[in-house]
Amino acid sequence: MTAFARRARASAGRMHPELSLVSYTLLGHLEESGGCRAADLAAHYALDKSTVSRQVAALERTALVERRTDPADHRVQVLHPTQAGRDILAQVTESRRAAFRERLADWPEEDLQRFARYLERYNAEPPRADRNG
Repeated sequence: MTAFARRARASAGRMHPELSLVSYTLLGHLEESGGCRAADLAAHYALDKSTVSRQVAALERTALVERRTDPADHRVQVLHPTQAGRDILAQVTESRRAAFRERLADWPEEDLQRFARYLERYNAEPPRADRNG
């Protein structure tokens, strides 16, 4: 798992010079959710609001995220990926898929199916308060 996390951090840096793994994760969540408030990001990922604020500021500086007024409550600012942000996410998704295809190209079909089942099982397991990860 440590090696996997190291690779993920390194690939985030190659995607965009100012894009950390946390920033990339937040950007992906904004795209998947259709936008949300910074406080929602902090709550979803159990991050400190100041951490999210710094990451969002970096995403705004690089024009990957923009703030829009919530039509239902004009006091609320909702974060959305810009077209540049969506383009980066699409590029990264394709790069990751290509890397996985290359890395798994020589695996027997049975191993690929077993690996897929394990990943599905791992991702389906809800986090527990008494465990890390």
